[in-house]
Amino acid sequence: MDRRKLWRYVRRVWITLGLGSTVVFVGWSLIAYRASSNAQLARQSDSTVTVRHVDGVWSFIPRIGPAASSPALIFFPGALVSPVAYAPLVRAAANAGFPAYIVELPRRGAFGGADDPALELRFDRLLARSDTPRRWIIAGHSRGAVVAARLAATQRAGFGGLVLIGTTHPRDVDLSALTATVTKVVGTRDGIARPEDVEANRAMLPPATHWVWVEGGNHSQFGWYGFQPLDRRATVPAAAQRTAMIRAVLDALGRVAVAPPASITR
Repeated sequence: MDRRKLWRYVRRVWITLGLGSTVVFVGWSLIAYRASSNAQLARQSDSTVTVRHVDGVWSFIPRIGPAASSPALIFFPGALVSPVAYAPLVRAAANAGFPAYIVELPRRGAFGGADDPALELRFDRLLARSDTPRRWIIAGHSRGAVVAARLAATQRAGFGGLVLIGTTHPRDVDLSALTATVTKVVGTRDGIARPEDVEANRAMLPPATHWVWVEGGNHSQFGWYGFQPLDRRATVPAAAQRTAMIRAVLDALGRVAVAPPASITR
């Protein structure tokens, strides 16, 4: 076989392998990022929580009206992950008496969706609604935490706190002077937001940040979906990891309920 024919053969094999790998990766991702059956159940209304999905926002509202001082939870999902995969988390906040919302990322955060101006418009419309509490915290997982950090820096009226879950951010915005309550939740076996990368950006957070280290926790188990590509295997049960996350979010909401309005000092 001469070099020209050999090169054509190698190219065909390379292209075939590349296309095959892409199909496998996309197929795995479509399965991995689907919401679990427990998450699907959590998005249904019942006698304690009313659930609605309107204009890219999932609302979880306690049927017994929350106290006037109760802040809301506004949550941003990870890129490509079904927003419903976080329904158990926001529902837990609603069950505790806090109105809670999931704001969907345009195109699930893919192809620049997390930076789409439509996302901020969706967020601002939620804040402008008459039934949205005047105090709220922003939270997010993975790419959603990047969005949450960026919005926290804009200091919109009513902002009371920030919860960053499974992310190395803030990396592109300095929040070290933020006076709001900030919580950082980290899995020690997170293969996407590796602990060493998280630590590298510690100086971008306020010194009083509440750190929650989930020993043995990975990236995928911060949501109710499958095993995410490039993640590491967790050594802690998913239920235990998610319980730690929910507790951290509820603690943040409790601190905001009694805290004065936040600001960034310059």
